[in-house]
Amino acid sequence: MSTDESTETLSESAGPAFGEELLTVTDLVKHFPIRDGLFQREQAAVRAVDGLSFSVRQGETLSLVGESGCGKTTTGRTLTRLEEPTAGKIVFEGRDITHMSNNAMRPLRRDMQMIFQDPYSSLNPRHTVGKIVGAPYRIQGIKTEHGTKKAVQDLLELVGLNPEHYNRYPHEFSGGQRQRIGIARTLALRPKLIVADEPVSALDVSIQAQVVNLLEDLQEEFNLTYVMIAHDLSVVRHVSDRVAVMYLGKIVEIGDRDDIYERPKHPYTVALLSAVPIPDTRRRTERERIRLVGDVPSPINPPSGCRFHTRCWKAQEICKTSEPQLVELAPGQQAACHFPENVEIASTPPVDEPVDDIP
Repeated sequence: MSTDESTETLSESAGPAFGEELLTVTDLVKHFPIRDGLFQREQAAVRAVDGLSFSVRQGETLSLVGESGCGKTTTGRTLTRLEEPTAGKIVFEGRDITHMSNNAMRPLRRDMQMIFQDPYSSLNPRHTVGKIVGAPYRIQGIKTEHGTKKAVQDLLELVGLNPEHYNRYPHEFSGGQRQRIGIARTLALRPKLIVADEPVSALDVSIQAQVVNLLEDLQEEFNLTYVMIAHDLSVVRHVSDRVAVMYLGKIVEIGDRDDIYERPKHPYTVALLSAVPIPDTRRRTERERIRLVGDVPSPINPPSGCRFHTRCWKAQEICKTSEPQLVELAPGQQAACHFPENVEIASTPPVDEPVDDIP
């Protein structure tokens, strides 16, 4: 069976149509216990992910953004079951995979792959490129018509590398080339969902655009679905269909890309966007820069109420005691804030008939 034949079978088997939900996450929680003492009793927990709910549609790119330590990477690793969820529910293609066994997950891993952040540490320096990119075929037991070597060389060519690099080792490549090798390995089984964890953050700026354009071209060619984890909001705006903003383990705002960038609702989103570089000198001087005061609180003991209230310039007493929930403030745009930005207050409609006197 050829590589193309095997991947066509995978992509056509009970997969959702374009625009339908491929991945649904409900109240996802991932805590890392802190143990101490002779009997290693749990003393506390790092609440890395603390109740996320969102969905990803077939063929779209959903980006998770936020400061370092907000739980983006842990979310991505939990979605692909590289980390076991503490609570919540993950549904992929209509199947609940939250607590699925490793044996049951193995065939599903063909459809769920991950691009790792560091192209230097994600590739085994003792293995050749051919062995690295061909590993998914061996692990899944897939035989190709023209052999694994030809399939790997085709993948290398697909991501813009020379097929003759098959016998080279990772140290012989630049950072951008190593990331392309990682992308080729990810594409070997033609997955439906790819979680890309900061795929360009470790690369030079001159190389970032090439890798981003490559990911977009591959998405268009193979109808891929991306969950993109990033902190560079300029890159996020270029690649995303929707954006979810995370703060201290929770989503504080989610919506379509243009709505998030042009009409942000949550103060944290407004602060993040105010730090995005603007090449236009006039616009840069006119824009207000919001500087957040203080550090991100510890995920071991997050603040009560709204977790952002310790750094928010709009915080009031209710923010300290009552945790806001994600509510729809505009079509397709949700935010968790008691005092959101850019929200039009609906005027009270006129009274057509007089009100009777109250006895």
